[in-house]
Parts: sequence; C-alpha cells; structure tokens
Amino acid sequence: MYVLMDIMVSPGGVGTSVSPYVAMCQKIFEEAGLTHSMHGYGTNVEGEWEEVMAAVKHCHETLHAAGAVRITSHMKVGTRVDRKQTMADKVTSVQEKL
Repeated sequence: MYVLMDIMVSPGGVGTSVSPYVAMCQKIFEEAGLTHSMHGYGTNVEGEWEEVMAAVKHCHETLHAAGAVRITSHMKVGTRVDRKQTMADKVTSVQEKL
C-alpha cells in the first residue's frame, strides 16, 4: 500500500539542538530511496507502507544508538486505494484551484 506521511521525530535527552538527529533521519530516508521533503516542523515522506515504516524504525534505532534516550515521533499517515497520489499531486491539485 502506498502511503503519504508527515513525521516529526523528537529525540529527548540530547540537549537543545536536535538538528544533528534530524539530519540522521534525513539520511535514512534518502538511503531508503523514499521521496521526502523536510519542512520547518518535520518531514513529508512517501512510499510503500513497509518501506516507510522500516525507515521510521531505522531512524529510531539510529538515534537511540547515537545517544537519544527517548524518542517521540508524531506521524500523520494517509493512504488511499482508488489511485496512487503523490505529495506533489496533492499540492498541484490545490495550486490549480488558486
């Protein structure tokens, strides 16, 4: 199943700046070959369900190994079965109406 996800990973116990940990997750999404786009408060990720969830798990494992004692991920996940729709499709649909 194809999934569109918005995820914000919040590592705890790592100090004020979390950007090194965010960068680790960005690299994981990249290495997994997932379409992704970082924004100010998270990352949009799209791909097959199993691949996206495996990347999220890998992100948690990697951040724990890097010293994050606690991680909370906030996710919004969308699926549809009538057709494949990408993040770009969703944005284009709205832009056409402006």
